[in-house]
Amino acid sequence: MSLRGFDSILGACLALGAPAGLWLVRAVRAGSFSWAWTRNDVAEDSWTYLYVTFSTVLAFTLFGRMLGRQADRLAESSITDVLTGLRNRSHLQNRLHEEFVRAARHGFPLSLLLLDVDELKALNDVYGHRAGDAALCHVARAIREGLRASDVAARWGGDEFVLLAPNTRADEAISLAERVRSLVASEPADVERDAVTISMGVATLVPRLPFDTPEALLRAADAALYMAKRSGRNRVIAI
Repeated sequence: MSLRGFDSILGACLALGAPAGLWLVRAVRAGSFSWAWTRNDVAEDSWTYLYVTFSTVLAFTLFGRMLGRQADRLAESSITDVLTGLRNRSHLQNRLHEEFVRAARHGFPLSLLLLDVDELKALNDVYGHRAGDAALCHVARAIREGLRASDVAARWGGDEFVLLAPNTRADEAISLAERVRSLVASEPADVERDAVTISMGVATLVPRLPFDTPEALLRAADAALYMAKRSGRNRVIAI
């Protein structure tokens, strides 16, 4: 059950306090708590009880839904990168650990793609950080367009992004990486230069490369990214 649904139910339950309170006050004033008195009082003033019950249940339910929406928004913002709208580093770290354990236990392949924006520092130095932010948002849009429903994308920090691809073989991960790289380079970017490009390193957890920890998988992708940068940028290299 979502927080919104829980708060709605809680609000409806709390709202029952209003008609119960009305009954209690009237019972005290009448000097009786008998069931006979209750039946007579409700029969004589049924519209008042109906109004109090309906209005308070409605008010508390709406209030509970509002609290639930606020809780959902806070939960979403806690795992979202403010600039790009992708997931943030802490969320990716949690998902990486979960998917690594699952893949290692069941023998599923797990691919991790690490990328960064080529020459972002030079772009910032020449055109300013607003241009650099525009380049990062451009890359994030291309990532969202290229990803599959099961993949997780996050801004790792600065100009680096991580794409986590569960149950994905090395060849599939390379195809995914090339698709994202091509989208970044081919689509117009709202920055003051001709094109934005990325370099990407790919590592896959398979039986022949038994990485011991999620961090080892990440280091392997980082090493592949370093080779892609040294090889001329705007390319994908897999380990």
